[in-house]
Amino acid sequence: MNLLVISNYRDPVSTRPEAELFIRLHRQGVRVTIMTYPDAGYIHRFREMGLRVIPFHPEKKRHGPSIQRIRQELIEGKYDLLHLFNSKAITNGIPAAKGLSVKVILYRGYTGNIHWYDPTAYWKYLHPRVDGIMCLADSVREHIQGNMFFGDKNKAVTINKGHDPDWYASIEPLDLTELGIPRGAFTLACVANNRRMKGIPYLLEATHRIPVELPIHLILVGNGMDIPPLRKIRQRSPNRAKIHLPGFRKDALQIVKAADAFVLPSIKGEATTKALLEAMSLGVAPIITDISGNRGVVLQQENGLVVPARDPAQLARAMVYLYEHPELCREYGEKASEHIRRRFHIDRTVSELKSFYEALLR
Repeated sequence: MNLLVISNYRDPVSTRPEAELFIRLHRQGVRVTIMTYPDAGYIHRFREMGLRVIPFHPEKKRHGPSIQRIRQELIEGKYDLLHLFNSKAITNGIPAAKGLSVKVILYRGYTGNIHWYDPTAYWKYLHPRVDGIMCLADSVREHIQGNMFFGDKNKAVTINKGHDPDWYASIEPLDLTELGIPRGAFTLACVANNRRMKGIPYLLEATHRIPVELPIHLILVGNGMDIPPLRKIRQRSPNRAKIHLPGFRKDALQIVKAADAFVLPSIKGEATTKALLEAMSLGVAPIITDISGNRGVVLQQENGLVVPARDPAQLARAMVYLYEHPELCREYGEKASEHIRRRFHIDRTVSELKSFYEALLR
């Protein structure tokens, strides 16, 4: 198989599951060429592992020169497969493949915002030129299939981006006193860039329901955690002094590693959340909501706790429960890491994606 991938690999940490997927496919005999931004942080590793890299990525959607640049590469490289991972890659890659025999595969990692009545959807996921769609979770696949009134619905398949707990073996826990957290406190970390679907207001409301005498601290890592609406909820909390906002941090994994538990209060739209897989790989007990995209990642009372979405009271109960059962909390963390290794390992992703490619070519 001769494969061209167009994606953004600027951040070596956030793109690692995807980047390592193609490195492992290359080891299995797939001829992989990566087209990405010239300043991408993963370029050196790609080349070191023997992958060919083209330092180019479209800067605009439906951009004539970019379409021509990709088309020229498709023709000269005689590719069997073209895998497109973001909106700029998709809107330039699909027209670049017009009239060519290359199979076009798209990636979708978000549930929602694809509608049969939206004309722009036919430039991307509902385009008849698309041969396959790699969906990060069943909820993504089901949403696409529900809006796919023409063509083969089976072109959309669920393939998780797998992780490897060994990637996180060298992560050392941060000394949380640097964040103003006293030693011996029970800490919960949430890593997210604040967007409506993340449900941060419900998590802050949950702190209103935690008895103030309990040494339970919450760390909100990410951008947008101190906007005025969230600030109002936080300032009303009797536990406001135990809510910590370090903002965006490059050492977010070290903070999660140091925490007793990880909490994800998402309310909709998410597929399998990368931050959740990272926390579980680190052996940190998770608390999540029961949205469809993360269903099955956490097994209720086996490797973590699952609560209803938009329910601050249940979130608070789960946080207090893990505080009151520290041994069980540690056990959940250990089993969470085992679950990732068994069910969400990158080797499974490699096998499933390679089989998907082979089926398309057949």
